[in-house]
Amino acid sequence: MWCVPELPDVDVYVECLRARVVDRRLDRVRISSPFVLRSVTPPIDVVQGRVVERVRRMGKRIVLSVAGDLHVILHVMIAGRLRWREPGIAVPKKRGLAAFDFSNGTLLLTEAGSTRRASMHVARGDDSLRQHDPGGLEVLESDLMTFGAALRRENHTLKRALTDPRLFSGIGNAYSDEILHAARLSPLTLTQRLDDSHIKRLHAATIQTLAGWVERLCSEVGDGFPDRVTAFRKGMAVHGRYREPCPVCRSPVQRIVYASNEVNYCATCQTNGKLLADRAMSRLLKDDWPRTIDAWEERGTE
Repeated sequence: MWCVPELPDVDVYVECLRARVVDRRLDRVRISSPFVLRSVTPPIDVVQGRVVERVRRMGKRIVLSVAGDLHVILHVMIAGRLRWREPGIAVPKKRGLAAFDFSNGTLLLTEAGSTRRASMHVARGDDSLRQHDPGGLEVLESDLMTFGAALRRENHTLKRALTDPRLFSGIGNAYSDEILHAARLSPLTLTQRLDDSHIKRLHAATIQTLAGWVERLCSEVGDGFPDRVTAFRKGMAVHGRYREPCPVCRSPVQRIVYASNEVNYCATCQTNGKLLADRAMSRLLKDDWPRTIDAWEERGTE
């Protein structure tokens, strides 16, 4: 199943790209699907022939910054993926969206399926770049006080809060399930009902989960390039493991479904043995969750 890559996967993309393209000239950009380029000014041609100075993650986006204070912003969304191939390789006819040519290889942006969601923007200057940043807290760089303030800024369910890009950067459906399981907290707990001990536990679980998966995925990729990016990974505790045994207590993993979204959790570890019915979620959440994946990803960026 396709998914939007989250912080651990995007960080691995970034590390692999840094090793390959920083301090190298971007010789050419080939656009094979015009819809993917969502900006007009400055034109994409201005980045050609310029040296890549920096590669970074911005939320779930990847930013290639080149000389001249220019930035290429890539958001692969659900079915988009990045591939590193030999220099000058042809862009795949069906899935290919764009190619970035360097002397040592070509970065391909591809997308499966017929619904085109992946996007690319070109920005000039930091002010223009910031317009693409949802503004969420970088948890791996946060202290407990800052984390708690972001969490309590609005009163939402924990699931919604963790995946809101305006509150926390780079966390989506998959890793929020894993974080909440590690913290032993219900996904439906409202943020303003948390006491200090809950927040401390959640902060530690968030850092441990995200940092642990970044390290694990980097180790798996090694000197290669990530070709298999998925939300369902061997070793996850609850996400995508409905009815399978919880690795902590061996109780069957449960799920709740709302609109196009799904939450996986362990009733024994997280909800004191209580099963969370779908109708309860609908009654509690109402407008707390966006109804589509597109709406989920675009919060705070318009």
